[in-house]
Amino acid sequence: MRVLLSTYGSRGDVQPMAALAVALRELGAEVRVCAPSDEEFAKLLAGIGVEFVPAAEPVRTLVTGAAPMTPEGLPQRAAALTAAQYEALVTAAEDCDAVVATGLVPAVAAARSVAEELGIPFRYVSYFPTMLPSPHHRPHALPGRPFPPDETDNRVLWDLTSESFNVLYGPGINAHRTSIGQPVVDDALRHVFTGRPLLAADPVLGPWPTSPADAADLADLADLADLDVVQTGAWILPDERPLSAELSAFLDAGEPPVYVGFGSMPMRESADVAQVAVEAVRAHGRRVLVGRGWADLALIDDQDDCLAVGDVNHQALFPRVAAVVHHGGAGTTTTAARAGAPQVVVPQLVDQPYWGARIAELGIGAAHDGPTPTFESLSAALGIALAPETRARATTVAAMIRTDGATVAAKLLLDTVGRETSDRS
Repeated sequence: MRVLLSTYGSRGDVQPMAALAVALRELGAEVRVCAPSDEEFAKLLAGIGVEFVPAAEPVRTLVTGAAPMTPEGLPQRAAALTAAQYEALVTAAEDCDAVVATGLVPAVAAARSVAEELGIPFRYVSYFPTMLPSPHHRPHALPGRPFPPDETDNRVLWDLTSESFNVLYGPGINAHRTSIGQPVVDDALRHVFTGRPLLAADPVLGPWPTSPADAADLADLADLADLDVVQTGAWILPDERPLSAELSAFLDAGEPPVYVGFGSMPMRESADVAQVAVEAVRAHGRRVLVGRGWADLALIDDQDDCLAVGDVNHQALFPRVAAVVHHGGAGTTTTAARAGAPQVVVPQLVDQPYWGARIAELGIGAAHDGPTPTFESLSAALGIALAPETRARATTVAAMIRTDGATVAAKLLLDTVGRETSDRS
């Protein structure tokens, strides 16, 4: 069996797909991964021996460019991404038996069009629960489409989100579908998410909300009454890379430091975030590890209590730090939780406020209030994360995190795709 995995997003979107690719291959499947043409993704997939199909422009260029995307330009950009992802996928999928997709909505829509054209099964995957409609949580607002400030009914908010999908993504998706001879869709949200999406999130960290009232509640959500979410657990790619000699020496030279890094977030609204973070950590008597990331953070002086690092093995590093200050991406949140490292989440967008709230609810860290930390606000959050009781709770939760999510998903996909293929033949 051959499976095409498609995504367009940051490392947090690509790395779980790499984990699924490894799990599928271990079960005998052949796998290709279509991802942005960034060099780091090509290197990641080459390192695990998985075929890489580059798609569209590098995502880092899009995220860190001098002119950030405006809400007004989003429909045009979405239309272009749909077409570009389709062109990358249509040839790569010719001999495949299924397509699995995640990432930006237009790219997912393109993947579904390719699956439709070839008559093969399609699966959508989300890495966090609140991407998917439920009366038990509110959606995140889309660019340029804020929610009414006094609206608290989740059903109403999801209806508004469905309208926003149609306004922002619908025109581009349908223009492309028309151009390749496919029928237009009148519900872009449902078209992308499908009726049975996969949820690749740990059930302790990010549980799908269920209750006896779910069926009745969902019946009130138009066109989503039969949404059947399958939670597999997070898709974790084992990282065997050693820490550098310089980093190992720094860790060995004193008490565990606090790691500060914001991954693929450019942190445009926090030009002084490195200064703020280093000073806040020092105020707690701790050493600092600064992760450069896409914000290109740097040291603020030449004192020997700080070290700046680039791309490092978080699975090896986080068990050796006092706390992790980060943006709240699903991957970083899960890795830190597995390591038993207390966390401070400084959320920037989309799923990150959700993960910050979950970290606080679980008692394994603090959620910073807003995306722009100050010395005072970050110091207060660090006070929570560095408390002995937070460390003890983080150690307890670490033992509860599942590591078999990718294998669970791979077995499920191969079983269901095999049955669907047999039913069609």
